[in-house]
Amino acid sequence: MPFSVSASAAALCNFVDVSPSPFHVCRTVAVQLEEAGFVRVDETEAWPTEVGRYYLIRGGSLVAWSTESDRTGPALAGHPFRIVGGHTDSPNLRVKQHPDLESAGWQMVGLEPYGGAWLNSWLDRDLGISGRLSVRDGNGLREVLVKIDEPILRVPQLAIHLSEDRKGVTLDPQRHVNAIWGVGNSPRSFLDFVAEREGVDPSSVLGWELMTHDLAPSAVVGVENELVSAPRLDNQGTCYAGTQALLAAVRNPTAFTPVLALFDHEEVGSMSDRGAFSDLLNTVLERIVLGRGGGREEFLRAMAGSICASGDMAHATHPNYPDRHEPAHRIELGGGPVLKVNQNLRYATDSEGAGAFALACEQAGVPLQRYVHRADLPCGSTIGPITASRTGVSTVDVGAAQLAMHSSRELMGASDVKAYADALGAFLAPA
Repeated sequence: MPFSVSASAAALCNFVDVSPSPFHVCRTVAVQLEEAGFVRVDETEAWPTEVGRYYLIRGGSLVAWSTESDRTGPALAGHPFRIVGGHTDSPNLRVKQHPDLESAGWQMVGLEPYGGAWLNSWLDRDLGISGRLSVRDGNGLREVLVKIDEPILRVPQLAIHLSEDRKGVTLDPQRHVNAIWGVGNSPRSFLDFVAEREGVDPSSVLGWELMTHDLAPSAVVGVENELVSAPRLDNQGTCYAGTQALLAAVRNPTAFTPVLALFDHEEVGSMSDRGAFSDLLNTVLERIVLGRGGGREEFLRAMAGSICASGDMAHATHPNYPDRHEPAHRIELGGGPVLKVNQNLRYATDSEGAGAFALACEQAGVPLQRYVHRADLPCGSTIGPITASRTGVSTVDVGAAQLAMHSSRELMGASDVKAYADALGAFLAPA
């Protein structure tokens, strides 16, 4: 019987709508994990040695795993891992450190692009605010999540009558993406407003990471409900599918230890304390082996036998721009998961990884598509090459097909939600 995961387009829409920032993604995933018996681990405390289900959060990144396949005996400390990786961040507009501006009688909030945001898609949208505050708590600090789902901000487009050629405008990320939030000549405090809305004394706010999000709800659309229209599908499509895959895999223990690793900061290069370039994944995997009673030798053996599926969304062939795609590699919405290959290692896939994921799709009973970028266009990258080089683990780049990547609003196939989750589940718990 094919490996099957509980996943749906409607549930993905809900996942995205309650997760406007990387920090909210981690909380949403954590809630689902705890409902399934996972226990949160604090990195500063002793590592658990009991067989069980665990997860940790470092900022906007999360790693979860289960050791339920363990049996007694020291030789088993070197159990290999099956890892599904992804990222929690998406391109957007983020709040500057001194956000209060005034221009031409308008109250403004200073914003700047994060990652490769397709700037024109953020114009004329009702925007809410999300992220986190670092708040004084006695002699220490505490974190406060921010989620204001109200139309607070708007970045207005220039009227067509005022553009030079009436064909559009070139947006300057310094001058043209600041948001309006009121009128008047005396700037009010945006941070005070956010703090008060979250029930926090503004004077206690010492740091913040705040960003905008589109308030239009995610939806299943199309004449036969065959599409998902939502923000942040890149890469919350993988965060959702990977979570459902892990929850299914722990119910079907194999000789592998299943791991879900969701990293922040992929869209800006992963060079942070919690990005894929950090020590986060290596540290967790080594501590799992040490918690089993193994040592460095067992850890190296476990890594040598492990494999990672780097999950990120993939480019579907655009019907209005088919010439922008490799003609021999058409990718369709509703056509199943996508295996991504690049000869210059913008993707980490090699033949071993390709075989492992193709076998997972076969065991899940879902079709497989193979993506190659046009050789005359620059190809984006993922956490795949980073993970492969940082861990030495064989890595394959995979995803689900979508249109409008890095737009404030993206599109994917409704049937691909479950197919993608099924394939990742079969990868984590191979027959």
